[in-house]
Amino acid sequence: MPAIPITVAAVTELPLDYEDEHVHRVYDQIASHFSSTRYKPWPIIAKFLSEIPTGWVGLDSGTGNGKYLPLPLDRPSSIWTIGLDRSRNLLEIARTAGVQGGPREVVWGDVLGQGWRSGSFDYAISIATIHHLSTPERRTLAIQRLLECVSPSHGRVLVYVWAMQQDELSKRAIPAIGDPSSSRVEDPSPKTGVDVFVPWVLASQPQDKKQSEGHSRNLIAKKRAEESVQHDGVGTDAPSQVFNRYYHMFAEGELEELVVRAAQGLGLKVGSHNEGVSEGHTSGVAVVQNGWERSNYFVELRRWQN
Repeated sequence: MPAIPITVAAVTELPLDYEDEHVHRVYDQIASHFSSTRYKPWPIIAKFLSEIPTGWVGLDSGTGNGKYLPLPLDRPSSIWTIGLDRSRNLLEIARTAGVQGGPREVVWGDVLGQGWRSGSFDYAISIATIHHLSTPERRTLAIQRLLECVSPSHGRVLVYVWAMQQDELSKRAIPAIGDPSSSRVEDPSPKTGVDVFVPWVLASQPQDKKQSEGHSRNLIAKKRAEESVQHDGVGTDAPSQVFNRYYHMFAEGELEELVVRAAQGLGLKVGSHNEGVSEGHTSGVAVVQNGWERSNYFVELRRWQN
């Protein structure tokens, strides 16, 4: 399958208007098709949720179709994750996410909003969401909202964003900064990422297919999605619509720098609890782990307080 023709984007409008046009409206239009390709939990995220103590309450900020809300599968209902998203159409899907079909607790809202009291949650995840925010300031604020909403003494946070460094299985062709002809960045050196449009190809169903039996139609559509639309809606010969989604593709080290700026902006020490105590700090955030997995950068954080 050919690489997806990603193009460099320029944020030329007010950030909120830009994201409304190139993120929120797009996901509302492709919600059902998008959800059919997003059903398998990523291993590190599943492991993170499996290690959350029984009885804890958490937030999935940017939950999408809610595929992480039923986890952990080996301890059903042992923890309670509330899903937050701007797309009402995706939230309708998230309400019944999982084999047992819910109902799940979901809330319509913005990841930059302050809909919770500080420290309301024990944990929070933000998976493939912050890269849709169109300025460094808004991405920093999103991290701050995650740090604020979890317990200052034990809160855990996990964040995933798309990386400029794509693996060999990726179907995305990321343009290199300053070299529009380059199709892939194997070892990015820039300290900041690149703003891009990633197309989602939404195949149209022929009219006679639309009028066929509902059950059969749904099974065929799901099978087609699973076989040929695993990533970014590409892989069908049917007439289609193309929706361009805005992404900030992160450079190596950029997510960690974002965390430091966010924490320091809240007056938090970035470092281990023991290190913070020895330096006289009363509260902070420790980086438990960070890295790159399957074309994504991730960071796991833990709040601490004296």
